[in-house]
Amino acid sequence: MSKVIAVTNQKGGVGKTTTCVNLAAALVNLSQRVLLVDLDPQGNATVGSGVHKGDYRYSGYEVLMDQVGSREALVHVESAGYMLIPADGDLTAAEVELLEQPGREQRLRRQLARIRDDFDYILIDCPPSLNILTVNALVAADGVLIPIQCEYYALEGLTALLDTIRRIQQTVNKNLQIEGLLRTMFDPRNNLANQVGAQLIQHFNDKVYRTMIPRNVRLAEAPSHGLPALQYDRYSRGAIAYMALASEIVRKDRKAAQLPNAAREN
Repeated sequence: MSKVIAVTNQKGGVGKTTTCVNLAAALVNLSQRVLLVDLDPQGNATVGSGVHKGDYRYSGYEVLMDQVGSREALVHVESAGYMLIPADGDLTAAEVELLEQPGREQRLRRQLARIRDDFDYILIDCPPSLNILTVNALVAADGVLIPIQCEYYALEGLTALLDTIRRIQQTVNKNLQIEGLLRTMFDPRNNLANQVGAQLIQHFNDKVYRTMIPRNVRLAEAPSHGLPALQYDRYSRGAIAYMALASEIVRKDRKAAQLPNAAREN
């Protein structure tokens, strides 16, 4: 059974796109079928996957405006093995045009329903704001993965996002869950990072992933080469951390899938 995960935080610079690209590559490395949907008009996940404007015919704009089906927009990322629905500046126009459309928050969910069974995981890279594109992602998703940089303002920004998630749960997607909180750019030598990390665990308990993504030069360099860290330097600390995260997610999902089966047998 496939799972759709929206990767979002309205605070920019927390490693959201880095997480999408590298988690997608790591899940493929674990023999999972993965689709990455770039829903950010900046298109960083697209470029970070080595895909450029001339490499594709359709983007997320045409998909959201129902001009083409989601399958027609798929691009194969050869270096990493996942599929991609690319994004570019045209998505900014979709933000405006969708405001006048009926059922505007359901567009992505309907489009992904057509191809969902082809994948084990669908990751959605959201823009760093709570706009109609992010709402589309949250309505389409089963779970939300929230990357958090462990700094002073991290918990403040989290409050607005959690309020939005609650509103989506109460109105258009009652099954939406918090998949997990991921500590990114983590430096264990930093006292403040450790304090904020401890606060997250205190508030969210087992929703905080055990895996922490470290600050890592190779992780920062990889996008400029159009490669996930796993393909750029598979032995770097960043690549190893994302492999650990992918393993943690798959293990958790398999365990959750076994629980209903065990209950039925009893």
